Amino acid sequence: MTTITLLNPGSMGAPLASHAVSAGHRVLWVAPGRSTSTRQRAHQAGLTACDSLEEALAESQIVLSICPPHAAEDVANMVSRHHFAGTYVDANAISPQRVRRISERLPAACTVLDGCIVGPPPAHGRNARLYLSGPSEAARALEKLFTDSDVHVRRAGEEVGAASALKMAFASYQKAARTLAGVAHALAHHHGVADLLTEEAATMPANILSDPDYLPSVAARAWRWAPEMHEVAETLREASLPDDIASATAEVMKLWERDKDRADLPLHEALAHLHTEDEVAD
Repeated sequence: MTTITLLNPGSMGAPLASHAVSAGHRVLWVAPGRSTSTRQRAHQAGLTACDSLEEALAESQIVLSICPPHAAEDVANMVSRHHFAGTYVDANAISPQRVRRISERLPAACTVLDGCIVGPPPAHGRNARLYLSGPSEAARALEKLFTDSDVHVRRAGEEVGAASALKMAFASYQKAARTLAGVAHALAHHHGVADLLTEEAATMPANILSDPDYLPSVAARAWRWAPEMHEVAETLREASLPDDIASATAEVMKLWERDKDRADLPLHEALAHLHTEDEVAD
């Protein structure tokens, strides 16, 4: 049996940890000062309450950090002050740079795994993917905690930061796309064409992120799409809606101006041209 300290029994952390509990492991959390809803989640997940972080860490081989991004470094510093020497899994939605800073601040005796969670809270056959990067032996040990559960552990490489980079790449589309949808629908509602927007949206392809091979054709047309985005920005401003995303999209498209009408451009070159500093394309 492995003992784990879960630093935050939130809406993702508690369900995920419950699968380790179901597999026969012990998951601890620090109860003092926590809200009623947090206590209820921890109880439902089968977690064991402790009176202090010191007490929890003294009994644990693994620390699992799943908390709001702004708190990631603070909770890591708290663990560091107790000289924890087990495996620290940072599964927060943070940048690769931040997780590397956390890795450097933790005790040298501590093994750090970078993690990212993709998908909804795991429950009743609905799975979440936990990607890990870092030392292979530590990753394999964590994978065993979730064998035959709704938490599917996958490898993202040996380098701390790789899993976080995956999360940032996925979130950059997932979150922004939903926000864009909100702005588009607000604009359509403002002009009384919401039903028509919904109708047209049904014809759009669903594989925009999963099939990147079409992106060179976007680069080839960006020179004439950028002015259109400036028109979108003006329309949004007139409707008292945020125009920043449209203006920023036009600025990004300027990076593709060199690719005008080059729809046959190799994908890796089109992607390389999006870097704000020149990179040598492989």
